[in-house]
Amino acid sequence: MPLGALDCPQCHALLHSETLLRISTKANQLEEQNTLPQARDEWRKALALLPHNSNQAEWIRGKIYKLELMEKHAPPAPLKSEWARRLGPLAPIAVLLAKSKGLLLALFKLKFLFSFFTFLALYWTLYGFQFGVGFAALILVHELGHYVDIRRRGLPADMPVFLPGFGAYVRWDALGVTRQTRAAVSLAGPLAGLLGAAVCAYLWHLTGYGLWAVLARVSAVLNILNLTPVWVLDGAQATNALSKPERFVLLALTLALWAFLGQGLFFLVAAGIIYRLFTKDLPPMPNPRITAYYAALLVGLSAIVYIIPGQGLLPK
Repeated sequence: MPLGALDCPQCHALLHSETLLRISTKANQLEEQNTLPQARDEWRKALALLPHNSNQAEWIRGKIYKLELMEKHAPPAPLKSEWARRLGPLAPIAVLLAKSKGLLLALFKLKFLFSFFTFLALYWTLYGFQFGVGFAALILVHELGHYVDIRRRGLPADMPVFLPGFGAYVRWDALGVTRQTRAAVSLAGPLAGLLGAAVCAYLWHLTGYGLWAVLARVSAVLNILNLTPVWVLDGAQATNALSKPERFVLLALTLALWAFLGQGLFFLVAAGIIYRLFTKDLPPMPNPRITAYYAALLVGLSAIVYIIPGQGLLPK
């Protein structure tokens, strides 16, 4: 079987059928006990072990959606008498805090908002309000590209968390997910970054306002560097799904872009690909779809760099 496969390529039998049976049994028991959050989490575990386009996965996504609706509209459960006695008049507040999904969601959003505005404040202080807001918005667009792609596949993910001075990340559960899916999720961020850079380039062309040119080039350059296939960068997960000949194709493309544009950042991407030619992480099968996706992003981002010439992050 191919590494990371979830079903047989020939007969389409599920490879984790026994585990799925155990998970579904436990999830149904939790539903009967009206412990909906735990039941939903169990169904999500099952979803990670199923092919994305299978009928079973579609059914479970519907099940998760129904459970989320039931949780949202469920009345708060009465507090146990012992805790009610101990808390006295504070018992109703404790029930509200313990059972309010809206409050938990608000806390997660607070983490996202706090990190985002801290990130924005740093670049506002360093480079001014306009660039700080534009730059933070473009990083947010990149991270939402990951988040939206994960969620549309029915997989759990947290809102982006920003690290001032470093970047941002989206935490998600990739257990049992194929290399191709991980690669596609990784490339969804640079795709959103390309779209954000293209919008800024268009606004610069329309208005002639230099800030749009700066934002477009900064976004394009950072997303190109993020496609370098090393460390925790997006290019690293994407390259895990590529065979050695496909890595050679990307190497040839990046060297051609380096020669054509004269931008050293493409040399850095090429150096990362050369390193990945010798690592022992090749997939069992080639993946032309991810190769084309990766290549299209490099070409699209290089077009932004070509339209707005310069060296490094800043245009001329």
